[in-house]
Amino acid sequence: MVARYFVSPHGGRRAYPDITSALSAAAGRGRAALVEIAPGRYEESLTVQGEVQLAALGDPGSVVVSRPRGAVLDAFGSVRVHGLVLIGRDAEVVGCHAGTLTLEHSEIRAHNGVSVHARPNTSVTLRDSVILHGRAVFSGANGLVERCRFTDAADNAVAVFEGAHVSVRDSWIEGSRLHGVRVSDARAQITGCELTGTGKAAITADTRAELTVTGCTINAVHAEAIMFSDQSRGSVDGTRVTDAQHGITVVSGADPVVRGCVFTECRDTGINVHTSGRGRFEDCEVFDAGNIAVFSTKSGAPEIHGCRISRGNVGIAVTDAARGRFTRVEIGDLTSVALRVCDEAKAVFEQVRVERCPSGLETRGNGGTTADVTDAVFRDFDMSAAEALGQSRVTLKGVSAERGVVGFGVGEEAQLFVHDCDVTAVSIGGALGFGKARLVARNLTVTGSEGVGLCGTDSAYLDVVNSAFVDCTVAGASFQGTCGGRLVDCSVSGTQGAAVQDNGLVDLVSLRTSLPVVKQITKPVERPPTIVNNYDGPVFNAEVHGAQLAWNNNNVIQQQTNEDGSST
Repeated sequence: MVARYFVSPHGGRRAYPDITSALSAAAGRGRAALVEIAPGRYEESLTVQGEVQLAALGDPGSVVVSRPRGAVLDAFGSVRVHGLVLIGRDAEVVGCHAGTLTLEHSEIRAHNGVSVHARPNTSVTLRDSVILHGRAVFSGANGLVERCRFTDAADNAVAVFEGAHVSVRDSWIEGSRLHGVRVSDARAQITGCELTGTGKAAITADTRAELTVTGCTINAVHAEAIMFSDQSRGSVDGTRVTDAQHGITVVSGADPVVRGCVFTECRDTGINVHTSGRGRFEDCEVFDAGNIAVFSTKSGAPEIHGCRISRGNVGIAVTDAARGRFTRVEIGDLTSVALRVCDEAKAVFEQVRVERCPSGLETRGNGGTTADVTDAVFRDFDMSAAEALGQSRVTLKGVSAERGVVGFGVGEEAQLFVHDCDVTAVSIGGALGFGKARLVARNLTVTGSEGVGLCGTDSAYLDVVNSAFVDCTVAGASFQGTCGGRLVDCSVSGTQGAAVQDNGLVDLVSLRTSLPVVKQITKPVERPPTIVNNYDGPVFNAEVHGAQLAWNNNNVIQQQTNEDGSST
C-alpha cells in the first residue's frame, strides 16, 4: 500500500511545510510513497530514495522547485516526478544516480548546466516535458524520450554516450547551440521528431555509434541535417530535410543505409560523402541544391539507387579519388552539368535519365579518372550529352542522346569508348574527337544532325566500326587536320551533304553510301628558308674592305686582284 504525504507552504492539517521533510518521513517508513505538493515555489535540494512519486496538485507548472546554485533533484531508487518545474544553475538540475527515474508533464530549466543526467546502469524516461537551455545526458544508461520539447540548449539537446541506449520519439528540438541529438559510442533511435535551428549537425553519430532515424523533419539548420562519422552505422528512413548546409554527410568510415528521404533547398549539397565515407542511398530525392545534389569526394564511396534530382546546380559529382555507383537516377532542370567525374575519381552510372540540363556527363583528369555509363538517356541538353577531357577514360554502352548541340565529344588526351549508342537531332555533331584524343565506336547511330555525324580534328584518332550516319546535313563523317583512324563497315544515308569529308589520313573500309566522298587533302604549310647563323668566325665592329677570310679549312688558296684586273 502506498503512503501519502501532503506538502503545502501555507500549512494545514497533516501538511508538511516543505518537500524535504515529507521525503524524510517517507524514508523513515520504508514504504512506497506518494508526495503531493500544493502550488507554490520551493527553494530546496531534493534527495529522493526508494519508491517515491512527486506530484503537483495543481496544473503542470504550478509547483516550482529551484536552487540558486547546484542540483535540484538527485534520484536513487524508483522515482517518478509529475507536473513539477525544476530550475537550477551551474550544475545538473536532475541526476539519476541509481535505479529508474521518470519525469512527466514537467519542465526542467538548466542555466549553464545539464538538465537531466542519467548515469551508467540507470534508466530515465522523459515524457510530455519541456527541457529549457540545458541538455539531457545519457551516459551508459537506458533512456526513453517521448513528446518532449527541447529549446535553446547551450550545448547538445540530447547526448547519448558511452554505451547508452536511448529512444527519442515524437519530440521537438529547436535552437541548440551545437547538436540536436549526438550519439557517440552508443545506440539511439529517433522517430517522428522535428529539429530546427541547430548550430551544428541536427543529428550526429560518431565513434562507432549506431543511429536509426525514422520519419523525422529537419529544417533551417546551420550545418548538416544528419551526419555519420568515425565508423558509425545505422539507417535513415522517410526523413525530410529543408534548408540545411548539407542534407546528410557521411565521413571517416561511416556506412549508413538511407531510404526514402527528401533533401530540399540544401545550401551546398544534398548528399555528401567524403573522407572514406560510404553509405547506401535508396529512393531518395534531392531538390534545389545550392551547389551539388550528390557529392562524393576525397575517397568517398557511396552507392545510390533510385535517386531523383531536380533543379539546382550540379547533379552528381565524383572527385578527388572518390568512387560511386549510381543506378536508376533521374536528373532534370539543372543550371550546370548533370554528371561530373574528375581528378582520379571512378564512377559507374546505370539506368540514368537526364533531361533539360546544359551538359550530361563531363570528365576531366589523369588516366585514373574513369566513368562507365550503361543504359542512359540524355535529352534536351544545351552543350554535349557526354564529354571526356584531360586524360580521362569514358565508356558508354546503350546510351541515347537526343536534342542537343553535340552528342559525344572527346578531347585533349582523353579516351572515349562508345558501344551500341545513338544520337538524334543535334545541331553540330553526333560524335566529335579533337586534340590528341581517341574515339572508339562500335554500333553507333547518328540521325538528323544539322552538322556532321562524326567529326575528327587536330591529331585525334577515330576508330569507328559498324556504325550508321543518317540524314546529316553537312556530312556523315568529316576528318580534318591530321586526324587519323579508320571507318569500317559503316553506312551514310540521306539526301544532302557529303558522305565523308576525307583528309586522306583515315582508312575508309567497306563504306556504304550513295553520297559523294569529298577529298580535303590538307596542304603542307609553306615555311620560309632556314637561315643558319655561324658565330664561330671573326666579328667586325667597323667597315672592312679587301679582306679575305677562311676558317675550319685544311687547305686555303689566297688570291688577290690587282688594279689592272690581273690576279696574283
